[in-house]
Formats: sequence, structure tokens, C-alpha cells
Amino acid sequence: MLKSDLRVLYTNFRNELSFEKISEISLQLANNSLELPIWDFDYYHLYSPIPDKKEIDTTFLLSILQGKDKHVIFPKMEGDELIHFLLTDNTIFKTNKWNVPEPVDGISVEPNKIDVVFVPLLAFDRQGNRVGYGKGFYDRFLKQCRSESIKIGLSFFDAEEEITDVFENDIPLDYCITPNKIYKFS
Repeated sequence: MLKSDLRVLYTNFRNELSFEKISEISLQLANNSLELPIWDFDYYHLYSPIPDKKEIDTTFLLSILQGKDKHVIFPKMEGDELIHFLLTDNTIFKTNKWNVPEPVDGISVEPNKIDVVFVPLLAFDRQGNRVGYGKGFYDRFLKQCRSESIKIGLSFFDAEEEITDVFENDIPLDYCITPNKIYKFS
């Protein structure tokens, strides 16, 4: 299926979810993440959910990361790139013009320092390809990470068979966590 068709389809699927169901699934995904072989690393990149897009609530994952004393990094949009800041007790989040909560400023972290990236998505396929909102922010960011950085998608829904219009610049996932299964790609 084409990315544009998947964007429409999965946006509609998400819109059918209640906020209670989103919270329930988000907690389940965070708990499922504990099964992954990723907990010996130090630097974890997490995103803040956009409430009106009914994204996965990453606060449960954040609690796990903080409980394990991990360094957590959040992105901020700057032009058509993401810049990255270490979460500290002094980090202030502000919603940008796209309604994305992001850090105002802080201690900058270069992408090549990040070990694990939790990646937002609308849909994904059995090969680890993902569909985002189509602006390319995460593909550009993931290109800047080390090749061994682990990329983990978070999805309310199971994999599509195939995304038919994958581009050369698309960066595939290593894992995707869903409520029913953890997909591993290689």
C-alpha cells in the first residue's frame, strides 16, 4: 500500500481510539519494551506525543527510563531538522506551532551519541519500513545517528504486509512494539 493511503487509513484508525484506550495501549507498549535487549545503553531518544494527533503516550516509557537512571533526550524542531536536548530537572517544554511539545533549550546532545531511538509512526510494514507524517524529520535525524543505534517504532496497530513506495532515504526500524507483538527486523 502507498504511504499516502496508509496515512489516511491509520489516521482514521487512531481517531477511532478513545483516550482511555490510548492510555491503556501506551502502558502496554511501555511494559512490552522491557522485553527488548536495549537496557544496557545510556542515551535514549524519546518524543513527546502530540495530543490532538492521538499519538502513543510516551510518559510511561519515560518513567521506565528515569527509573533505570538513563539519559533521556527529547527533540526540538528547528527549520526542517531536529535538534536534541538532554532532559534535566530544569527542562521546560513548550508547544510549538504544530502543537508538538518540545524542550525550549538545554544541554545539547549530538545524534551520534544516542544509543536507542523511540520513533513515532502512523504505520509500518513487515520489513521495518515506517510511515510518518511525511515531513522527513526522523529520516534526516536517523541518518545522523550511528549505524548501530537501535531504532524502535511504537505502534497501536500491527504491521502492514508491505509499504510499496519506500524511498532510498527512508531509514528502517530495528524493532516495532505493538500491543500484541514485538517485531524484530534485520
